[in-house]
Amino acid sequence: MRLHTSGHMTRCLIGLLASTVIAITFGGVTSVCAQSPSPEPSDVYLARAKRVLSQTPLIDGHNDLPWRIREDSIARGNVNAYDLRKRTPGQTDLNRLRAGMVGAQFWSVYTPGEWRDSGYARVQLEQIEIARQVIAKYPDRLALALSAEDIRREFKQGRIASLLGLEGGHAIENSLGALRAYYDLGVRYMTLTHNVTLDWADAALDSAKHNGLTSFGDSVVREMNRLGMLVDLSHVSAATMSDALNATQAPVIFSHSGARALVDVPRNVPDSILTRVKMNGGIVMVPFVTGFVSPEVMRYDESSRTIITDLQAKYGKDTAAITRDIKAWRAAHPEPHATLSQVADQIDYIRKIAGVDHVGIGGDFDGITEVVQGLEDVSKYPALFAELARRGWSDVDLRKLAGENLLRVFAQAEAVAKRSQASTVR
Repeated sequence: MRLHTSGHMTRCLIGLLASTVIAITFGGVTSVCAQSPSPEPSDVYLARAKRVLSQTPLIDGHNDLPWRIREDSIARGNVNAYDLRKRTPGQTDLNRLRAGMVGAQFWSVYTPGEWRDSGYARVQLEQIEIARQVIAKYPDRLALALSAEDIRREFKQGRIASLLGLEGGHAIENSLGALRAYYDLGVRYMTLTHNVTLDWADAALDSAKHNGLTSFGDSVVREMNRLGMLVDLSHVSAATMSDALNATQAPVIFSHSGARALVDVPRNVPDSILTRVKMNGGIVMVPFVTGFVSPEVMRYDESSRTIITDLQAKYGKDTAAITRDIKAWRAAHPEPHATLSQVADQIDYIRKIAGVDHVGIGGDFDGITEVVQGLEDVSKYPALFAELARRGWSDVDLRKLAGENLLRVFAQAEAVAKRSQASTVR
């Protein structure tokens, strides 16, 4: 399964990812007895959340189901074997999507930047095929969407509008022609980098080679504008964020990133960029990645990395000794858990700095192993909206967060593309 932070990766390396998570649902499990004179406040907020989500498509910016299917130990890339009509071993299936009131989903067609193979395009095309197979397999529940209007139409028809988001510009292999081909296959956003710095763009979790974007990187952004493909700045360095905002004519997105002021990790967005996102008209879609939303988890990850580095220096290749000692350390230092309230804090903070028109949801389900308490899978979105309602969010603002902000950004990107295509010849 794909992991997003070096803290997660170190846990993977030592084989200690299987930890018990206690599921706590916030405001979504209490039933009201017929004798009750009035509903409890938590039920009032949950009812408001569900009413909003029944009227406005909840658009999640990032779900790694296609990679989860590819890496599944049993299905191993077999879409038919990984049956979404049943309870899946991951965090996503059709019944839980319905319970979560998901109206539209960007399915990530992620490929690892570390897997050069014979070229990145082969794996990328396979991932697009897996995603397209998933969408085609459940025509009563899912529908391929290529535009903002498609999202609105499919929501009215009761199907989840399904879009493709390409995670990592390494997949274009330095070719604008490949970029155009991916767009023709249905890709509607591209994350400029994943965790590996490219020939034309610096990544957040790799060394900086260009201080942002190169001139070719600028041309990639401009071509994405011309196509109507959303520019996704999750995973890129702060300098790349800045350069992309300089180059773009359309609003940008962060498909799954939080606020760096609350959790200081390179994958989150600095305040200076949040301010520019407001000026640009873009959107930051808050993830449910524990180390991005909880400072306690982030500090625990940092401590874990230090301990693991020290043990590797002490024991060398003796993985049994390393595993034994890290287990003992973890037993003496229980891992903290991220909470739904901390995700809500992230959303509130981005609203404070960038404005309510510039925040959304990018859960990153099936791309994470540790989960936020109260947001364990795709069924839990209403609980988050209920918490925000409890904090004083109006229905109008909840609708913006759910999907109206993303629909506006998408429509504006399409308008930029239409003007560009009318005035230029490729």
